[in-house]
Amino acid sequence: MKGQQIIVPALSALIGGLVAVAIVGRTPAQMAAHTHLTNDTIAAQTPRVHYAVNAFGSSAAGQTDFTVAAEKTVDAVVHVKTSYRAQGGYSFGNPFLDFFFGGPQQGMAQPVQTSGSGVILTRDGYIVTNNHVIEKGDRIEVVLNDKRSFEAKLVGRDPSTDIALLKVEATDLPYIEFGNSDELRLGEWVLAIGNPFNLSTTVTAGIISAKARNISVINDRYAIESFIQTDAAVNPGNSGGALVNLKGELIGINTAIASQTGSYAGYSFAVPVSIAKKIVSDLMEFGEVQRAILGVSIAELTEELAREMGISPIKGVLVSAVASDGAAQKAGLRPGDVLLSVNGVEVNSVSQLQEQVGKHRPGQRVELIALRGGERKHFSVTLTNLSGGLTFSQPSSLSNRLGGTLVDINDRQKRSLGLQGGVQVAEVGEGQIKACGIRRGFIITKIDKRTISNLSDFKQMLSRTNGPVLVEGIYPNGTTGAYALSFKE
Repeated sequence: MKGQQIIVPALSALIGGLVAVAIVGRTPAQMAAHTHLTNDTIAAQTPRVHYAVNAFGSSAAGQTDFTVAAEKTVDAVVHVKTSYRAQGGYSFGNPFLDFFFGGPQQGMAQPVQTSGSGVILTRDGYIVTNNHVIEKGDRIEVVLNDKRSFEAKLVGRDPSTDIALLKVEATDLPYIEFGNSDELRLGEWVLAIGNPFNLSTTVTAGIISAKARNISVINDRYAIESFIQTDAAVNPGNSGGALVNLKGELIGINTAIASQTGSYAGYSFAVPVSIAKKIVSDLMEFGEVQRAILGVSIAELTEELAREMGISPIKGVLVSAVASDGAAQKAGLRPGDVLLSVNGVEVNSVSQLQEQVGKHRPGQRVELIALRGGERKHFSVTLTNLSGGLTFSQPSSLSNRLGGTLVDINDRQKRSLGLQGGVQVAEVGEGQIKACGIRRGFIITKIDKRTISNLSDFKQMLSRTNGPVLVEGIYPNGTTGAYALSFKE
């Protein structure tokens, strides 16, 4: 894909009357493999167009009929519009135009609107879209295919999979049922439905070109990329829209395109519904994702490695390291093992393994088959959370206010640090935790001099306060710390 860019096709922005397509930032050295997410700017005028529950059937001429799938799904795909104010003005990128018409002015907040797509999942108004469609928005508007408009509430989002969940207050809405992306076959017909170039709902057709693609578009520490690749035309504005099979079932969320120009050039990518469904379920129930980990470092099994290890044919994913006292080690896995399947599903790449593990929550058990010394071995592994425990993290209302992910510490941490209990900061986002200086890994043991044992204690204490609190604790290396956390509803 030399010379191409991967584009997130969902961000159109109207700034000073100019249309700009949002491109994921890369260094100049990375431009050869740039990634454009499909989030698109709302144009001042309609752009000039350069691109021309049952079964499905065939026409009399023997051609595949797309009408059933299209009719079942178009009304459940919505237009997602977000608005926010960006600091700094807009530059034309040309010094002469900037001089005559004015370049960016420091401190001036410019109104920006972005446009993408979404898919209605339930009659009462839950809508899935891409995280990059809504992540900057101060206000989110959802426009249905029948032109009704609703203000949407953000239920939760997951940057690691680029999935977000919205909710509108409505009833008896059309919706799309989940399909099974694990059963997709190369060459299978699919439809992409969305709102490209700020047009109303548009349907395009293509085939499954590849599965489990990792295109390095998601910039997150825990990124899971196992995209469905299709040749269905997807353009800016399609992000968050539906990829459906010919039964009208949702099998993916359109997310990115590979292009040199910012418009469709033959390659589009969708988050498989096997991942999206789990993320949506977590966001509905908890307000945030319950991340499960296997406790291994993994690598692609190359021809050279396979030859050195005497493995033929070249299949599986290499376990390069095993976390001490983690889920995999407890189940008996070792460095050098080659993972062949998860719950009966073959895994022949890192992205395929991440997809299968990513469908589970902490505490759930997965059955693995691995190759060790030429012998196939079976392992039953109970997945853990980010801190090695089996409990779920706190609801997003608390997480959003604090700007971080908190989990109970595990028994190993209690033993090594001599603690009776505590709550660890597993992830630090933008919010009060970061603002007061707390770093990832910090274990909170006291709030206002009162000892806390677990996440339940932590939430109860914070629920009784609406102002600054003193947070004390310890880092895994033994360094203690105390922070003034300004907690407000």
